[in-house]
Amino acid sequence: MLVHSRGGRWTAWAVFFVLFLPLFALPLLVVLAASLATHWSGAFPSAPTAANYSSAVRGDSLQALTTSLVTAVAASLLALTFGSWAALAGAALKERGRRALDALFMLPVAVPSVVVGLAVLVAFSKPPVLLNGTRWIVILAHTVLVTAFAHQSVSAAVTRLDPMYEQAAASLGARPSYVLWRVRLPLLLPALNAAAGLCFALSMGELSATMMLYPPDWMPLPVLIFTATDRGSLFAGSAVAVVLMATTLLVLLGLSRIRTRATFR
Repeated sequence: MLVHSRGGRWTAWAVFFVLFLPLFALPLLVVLAASLATHWSGAFPSAPTAANYSSAVRGDSLQALTTSLVTAVAASLLALTFGSWAALAGAALKERGRRALDALFMLPVAVPSVVVGLAVLVAFSKPPVLLNGTRWIVILAHTVLVTAFAHQSVSAAVTRLDPMYEQAAASLGARPSYVLWRVRLPLLLPALNAAAGLCFALSMGELSATMMLYPPDWMPLPVLIFTATDRGSLFAGSAVAVVLMATTLLVLLGLSRIRTRATFR
């Protein structure tokens, strides 16, 4: 820690817990407690049960979880592909060109996600590209929303690359494609992995744009949680929310292990 005195460290930890518990930990603990209860009429939940989780991992909930996973993986891969390509191409541009490219990719983040959903809905509801009513319009909207984060993560890593490795490979006769695949991309692997994890987590929790676009046969899990709580099924919705959090954390933990090995390499 940057604080070296004993009293300062205790103060820093106390401030951390004072801010962390009510703002971050307590809401998650409340959701966890609600997922294990059937009633909540007092200060604490009552009538603990695991029935909420039995319904949260089967039927419509399981299908919605699968939908969210497929959507998040597809959107993350597409965002990583386009964002990384733009970051690598933008590194060769001048300062003004890089700023314009960064602004273009950050535009979907600068506006509310519901506006992005509306834009995608209007743009792809008529021929020649008709995606409305299909799963692809949901995947496209998620890709548009998370590509900015992939681009920014990879772009920051590209600017920190030491050109010595590329110059050494080129001086030995390596073609540009070989330098890209065997030198630049392996060096960027930790940043690519971090960007993939961020895109996956954001896509798993996206709701606003999804509510405007999803067809009846492609309902992601956040939409199911919203509809459950909107009908008053708070305890069942809390259990589904815990399943969503646990699934996202498991995937991110797996990606973190890959990132650790990539960083060591």
